[in-house]
Amino acid sequence: MIKGFKDFIMRGNVIDLAVAVVIGAAFTAVVNAIVASIITPLIEVFWKPGDNGVPGIPVPAVWGGTVTFPIGDLVSALISFLAVAIVVYFVFVFPMNAWKEHQAAKAGVPEDKEEKLPTEQELLIQIRDLLEKNSAAR
Repeated sequence: MIKGFKDFIMRGNVIDLAVAVVIGAAFTAVVNAIVASIITPLIEVFWKPGDNGVPGIPVPAVWGGTVTFPIGDLVSALISFLAVAIVVYFVFVFPMNAWKEHQAAKAGVPEDKEEKLPTEQELLIQIRDLLEKNSAAR
């Protein structure tokens, strides 16, 4: 029973899903704090914050005012995403893949050694031969 549970847990998709949920949720807060305290002020060096306090590109509106495109939010979100993705990959996914390859090598399972499936022509030949064999046996 424990071996079955261990096999279930060690499947790649279960581990990847658990890692993505837990680490993504926990690490996002840290990345957002870093982006808010370092990246956003750097963005404000180049773009003046609009009336709502969000840095971006001001564009004259049709009605006479200005509209600020929140480039700062976009850059912050992209940096947050990339930081979380990089950490999750290098801290969890890469070591898990290396561990799986090590376990497969230990078990003697060759990599990329898939059984070649027959082609459509080979299947048709096999069907023809079986039909001929069955009709000859009657």
